[in-house]
Amino acid sequence: MSNTLLAQLQQRIGYQFKSPGLLCRAMTHSSVSSESGRNNERLEFLGDRVLALLIADLLLQHYPDAAEGDLAVRLNALVRRETCAAIAQELDLGPCLSLLPAEIAAGGREKPSILGDACEALIGALYQDGGMAAARAFVETYWTSRLAGLSAAPADEKSALQEWSQARKLGTPAYSVISREGPDHAPQFVIEVSLPGHAPQRGTGASKRDAERAAALAMLRKVHDGFMKPENQ
Repeated sequence: MSNTLLAQLQQRIGYQFKSPGLLCRAMTHSSVSSESGRNNERLEFLGDRVLALLIADLLLQHYPDAAEGDLAVRLNALVRRETCAAIAQELDLGPCLSLLPAEIAAGGREKPSILGDACEALIGALYQDGGMAAARAFVETYWTSRLAGLSAAPADEKSALQEWSQARKLGTPAYSVISREGPDHAPQFVIEVSLPGHAPQRGTGASKRDAERAAALAMLRKVHDGFMKPENQ
């Protein structure tokens, strides 16, 4: 990224990096360098978790009476790749990205997957350079209006889990009945949901649908269980 683009991007986000190399790395796609320390994959991994923590905290503040299930699906809507890509477009990150010529020719500067990853990498870079305070200021600036617009939970737990899974190319969650107990008029189902790379999670309910939703919620909790503890900044 040129010094001019670097300066313009810092001006747009309202933050001056102490280590500009972090910002350059956040804008470097893995196609440019396969070395993990020279592309944005590690920063994207970090930013994904910092974003989830900050959004969870904001949700608790904005929706003090919401049930956990509603909070989980709102969280999914706010941290998913499409939302991050939309914010990347607002910031005009496309021209700042370091991509191979073939990727540029294929429209890489406009691809939601690349833009979404770059946005998360930017959050990771802000966290590493300025701590949680810098990351929080950025997230509050670009997510608060979206958060306030979620007057109702955008989807149920199953839909939220499926969106999260498909955005990460994990496919459709698989549900299986583990057990059915109790009399016909008051059954109790135990259902397990599975995703590649994640431990199966179970839920119980008086119907298959209720048990599936409980299992999906358990999985949503699990996949976002990597939340980092906020620093005292």
